[in-house]
Amino acid sequence: MTNEVILRFENVVFEYLHNKPLLNEANFSIRTGAKMTLMGQNGAGKSTLFSLIKGEKKVKEGRISITNRASIATAQQIVNRSDFDKTVEEYFASSFEIVPKNLKSEISKVMDAVNLVVPTDRIVGELSGGQQARLLLSNALIQKPDILLLDEPTNNLDKAGIDHLIQFLVMYEKTVIVISHDADFLNCFTEGVLYLDVFTKQIEAYVGDYYSVVAEIESRVERERKKNAQLEKLIKDRKEKVNFFAHKGGKMRKLAKKMSEQTTELEENKVEVRREDRTIRDFTIPAQNITGNIVTINQVKVIQNHEPVLKNIDKVLKKGSRLLISGPNGIGKSTLLRVLVDNQTEGAKIMNGVKVGYYSQDFATLDYDQTVFDSLESILADGIDTQEMRAVAAGFLITGDLLGNKVAQLSEGQKGLLSFARLVLMRPGLLVLDEPTNHINFRHIPVITKAINEYEGAMILISHMSEFVEEIIVDNYLDLGKL
Repeated sequence: MTNEVILRFENVVFEYLHNKPLLNEANFSIRTGAKMTLMGQNGAGKSTLFSLIKGEKKVKEGRISITNRASIATAQQIVNRSDFDKTVEEYFASSFEIVPKNLKSEISKVMDAVNLVVPTDRIVGELSGGQQARLLLSNALIQKPDILLLDEPTNNLDKAGIDHLIQFLVMYEKTVIVISHDADFLNCFTEGVLYLDVFTKQIEAYVGDYYSVVAEIESRVERERKKNAQLEKLIKDRKEKVNFFAHKGGKMRKLAKKMSEQTTELEENKVEVRREDRTIRDFTIPAQNITGNIVTINQVKVIQNHEPVLKNIDKVLKKGSRLLISGPNGIGKSTLLRVLVDNQTEGAKIMNGVKVGYYSQDFATLDYDQTVFDSLESILADGIDTQEMRAVAAGFLITGDLLGNKVAQLSEGQKGLLSFARLVLMRPGLLVLDEPTNHINFRHIPVITKAINEYEGAMILISHMSEFVEEIIVDNYLDLGKL
């Protein structure tokens, strides 16, 4: 790493709505070759910061400087739906204004770098979530950027994929900025953290590995809490004195006025407790009252050597059954769930009358054109009114000011929390969870784990987050890689 600054924010102000800044006089700089983590609560503006760096959004005030017109590329969180019908080669080609003559050779290099093994004539929409994650990363790499921006790069990656990515990032000589909720992954290569404070609207820079920075931020939050407690005690004491002196008249009344002004100043000095430390409330997913063979799976399709192969199995799920589906990226896990939920295969059936709560890793169950309010209202179980719906949404940090927004305007983390709120309101007989921790702040995961373990209906789960899986109660297993 050199001492040359490659990226600098100077007093940057950015806002979507008038007088409601997302950034307010934000300042930070990043040196060439640095490996930085961008932290902040879901919806705080991390992805927006990436858009500002890329020049897709313009600042209201201040300046963003990029040294020597350094090139920038982003590995997005998810593949755009408009790209699903392209072949892999067409997808790579669309990243260039002028397609290089050696494109196939370059594709081969970057696919090898991220351990992506698929034919280049394969349709992007047919790739698994893990393969799409590798495709997004390799598409950023093929542009050979001076600044690489990674937004949740480990989502949908299995352990081998994450290990491969860590190895690549450690060896990568150029500048990298990462948004991720995977703490262990970040700690392997992070040299510093940019913390986007949702209250001050500014960016704090910290030096050190991820865990040491998190500990430093937590100790700072504790100091802020103690400061608030001391101020609150002092404010209460002053207010009591103000009330006492105000009724005495003369000089005492002047003293009361002066103390009242001092009290106002003390209240202004109180520090808002960071919303980063807020977690979603404990919640319960009520189960539909249904009995019988809720799910029957006699046959599954797995991908071997890029070709589908049918395998006979015998799985029956009743109320309380919990099935964990595992296997490497590209084997066909998510496809199995999609065809099951859509009743598109003879080999797997859901009993008639069963309400299915499907958490899709790409949020395919969400209508992006709906408002958040309509998205919640559209799946309400009988007996739930809008007042209760609003209360459930608030428990997932989906507050009233968000309900009128389009689903498309939510951050990926907020879409995940919206999906969980919908499951609560739906009261399903079958939970189908495909990578339910993707995009979710790690502080929320213990709450989600508890709710899933307390759910009384049938459940099918796919997750590459091993520490999450270890905490989930499972009584049935299906490893597609061993069939």
